[in-house]
Amino acid sequence: MNTEQNKTNAIGFYRMAYQGDPRKAVALYVGDRYIQHNPDVADGTEGFIEYFERMQQEYPQKSVDFVRCIAEGDLVALHTHQVWPGQEEYVTMDFFRFDENGKIVEHWDAIQRIPESMAHENGMY
Repeated sequence: MNTEQNKTNAIGFYRMAYQGDPRKAVALYVGDRYIQHNPDVADGTEGFIEYFERMQQEYPQKSVDFVRCIAEGDLVALHTHQVWPGQEEYVTMDFFRFDENGKIVEHWDAIQRIPESMAHENGMY
């Protein structure tokens, strides 16, 4: 298991899909089966592709920055900052499981809107 390559591939996959080419992202980075745990995205590669194609059509100005990328074994975690139309900002944490061929086969995520005020000065990152 090449954790450094998996980290590179997770970022490449996410960036490519997020920026509007989920079909190519799937072709390059996903294994034979893609298990989805996000309740808003249908299971499998076609569900993933349909979701991100729709997001690109509806929100072409969205952006993503990768804050952290951590890998252990066959898992990679991405910590991101997303800005959506209307300046809505979100913290996301995405987890990807890779197969023995270095392909993504499973995904989990958690999304939180960045609040306007906080009970501390630590920020979200």
